[in-house]
Amino acid sequence: MELHWLPVAQSINYKLCFLVHKSSRGQLPEYINNMLKPAANDPSLTTLHVAANGNYIVPRTNRRFGDRAFSVTAPKAWNSLPTDLKTAACSTDAFKRRLKTWFFKRAYD
Repeated sequence: MELHWLPVAQSINYKLCFLVHKSSRGQLPEYINNMLKPAANDPSLTTLHVAANGNYIVPRTNRRFGDRAFSVTAPKAWNSLPTDLKTAACSTDAFKRRLKTWFFKRAYD
């Protein structure tokens, strides 16, 4: 806590959420963008509250190994964030600061 480091699990989720943010801004390669499907782009979900939150669709898997894939864990981590953080229109650096602050408070409060 003195060094202002996140625990390992929080650090992994921080990096996943940051990658999703960069993907939503088009700052990542296309193959990563194709792994993430915004709920707002799904016609069956556009009228639901889920699509308005900035959530992503979490694909279903049958295997435990599949649950560890980036295409599954990244949307799960992103969807667990508060809506105001997901939908904030701020720079990448400002988003990183807000995201780390949120994870830090969650880990140590």
